[in-house]
Amino acid sequence: MPVPPRSPRWAVARPARPTAAVRLFCFPYAGGGSSIFTSWSRFLPESVEVCPVLLPGREERFGETPQTRVEELVPQLAENLASWFDRPFAFFGHSMGGEIAFSLAHHLCRAGRHRPAHVFVSGCVPHPSPLLRHTLPEGELLAEIRKMNGAPPEFLENPELIELLLPMLRADFALSESCVPAPDAVIPVDVTAFAGSADPEATHRQVQDWAHHVGGRFTSHELTGDHFFLREAAPLLEIVGRTLA
Repeated sequence: MPVPPRSPRWAVARPARPTAAVRLFCFPYAGGGSSIFTSWSRFLPESVEVCPVLLPGREERFGETPQTRVEELVPQLAENLASWFDRPFAFFGHSMGGEIAFSLAHHLCRAGRHRPAHVFVSGCVPHPSPLLRHTLPEGELLAEIRKMNGAPPEFLENPELIELLLPMLRADFALSESCVPAPDAVIPVDVTAFAGSADPEATHRQVQDWAHHVGGRFTSHELTGDHFFLREAAPLLEIVGRTLA
């Protein structure tokens, strides 16, 4: 008798903390996956359960078609994460992930059901991208990724890896570029924004524009680093942990 295919997972607890008071759902940047957040639980109190979100097109879901439109992805996230919303929860997202986190929070608030206790947006702005990276020819797109410090040298110098992973990166850029909130989109939730001190993609002044989309309390922090300042996780997670506690 054939075994029915297993439904894809949309989130995983790393590690599981059954007695945690709050779940922190973490959304990756373009080209990233759940492995970004593997070590985060070491920097956060036991009261926080780190739950990376598993997006189509990467890691264990590599065989699936990656999403390119936020209006298609967000309802799927809301439906498939609903069973995880049985305790207080918060969202964290960096770059593309921050845009997804805000879009999902807005969707949930409008639906009038589950609502995050807090949203953390990092390295992103609520404005249209001045450059549509997903439309660039391969050479120009790789140059952009190199300029952003967005991939290790072993990727940029490996034609086989580029052929394998570039379609997912291109789809992620398309998804990110679709994530611009409407001018009147406001969430009645407390929001914390982060910016890197040397990030040309999202300066501290620019990330403060999220305040126009926040009906709760808004705070922002500038941390040392470029667009991928979250790779030095300790300073960021000290603020996240203190906020959630």
